Amino acid sequence: IARKAMGKQSERQKKENAMHAAQEIHQGEALYRAGAPLAEARAAVILLHGRGATAHDILTLAAELDEPHVAFLAPQAAGNSWYPYSFLQPIERNEPELSSALHGVAGLVAAVEAAGIPAARIVLGGFSQGACLAAEFVARHARRYGGLLVLSGGVIGPPDTPRTYAGSLDGMPVLVGCSDEDAHIPLSRVQETADVLRALGGDVTLQVYAGMGHIINQDEIERARALVQAAVRAKAD
Repeated sequence: IARKAMGKQSERQKKENAMHAAQEIHQGEALYRAGAPLAEARAAVILLHGRGATAHDILTLAAELDEPHVAFLAPQAAGNSWYPYSFLQPIERNEPELSSALHGVAGLVAAVEAAGIPAARIVLGGFSQGACLAAEFVARHARRYGGLLVLSGGVIGPPDTPRTYAGSLDGMPVLVGCSDEDAHIPLSRVQETADVLRALGGDVTLQVYAGMGHIINQDEIERARALVQAAVRAKAD
């Protein structure tokens, strides 16, 4: 009996070790910053880059959003990709990288809160693969953040993925923007993402742009700026 128990414990330990190793895939990568120092900021914006891009690339949005009281934080993905395959593939195909990416975002949110900025003043957002990661993180960890920017992305998984997320966004502002013709993001998934976030209690603005392609346009930037400015003014719990 003792040998069987030891065997089970060994298998459990192996699984725990594998999970821990998976969580470390994106850890140790650089964190880029812009705007106000975190210790002095009234709000924070976490920006997640797309596949093949860099944290430095997505951080150029900080200048476009132009808000002096905000700390902008952009983590770098290992190998410039948060997970290896399309966000429409079965979730297990994108593991363990996806779990590591989600774990990293959770750690960054926790670090921002530990620095004194409440969740109600933390905006999460990204473009393309980064937008998918931001949307999936917020759906899985639903509560009242300062806002969510889903720029050409959507929740992760194949069309039959259950969307039984727990928690509530409690009226949190959400911007979902995408082209009506995007080679990477089906319009049906963009609309589904808006529906999922509304069902979680988000105040969702869905903007679909005719023929825009896979880019961020000026209208999205202006809407994102207004959302960030609202987060700066938000009352802390």
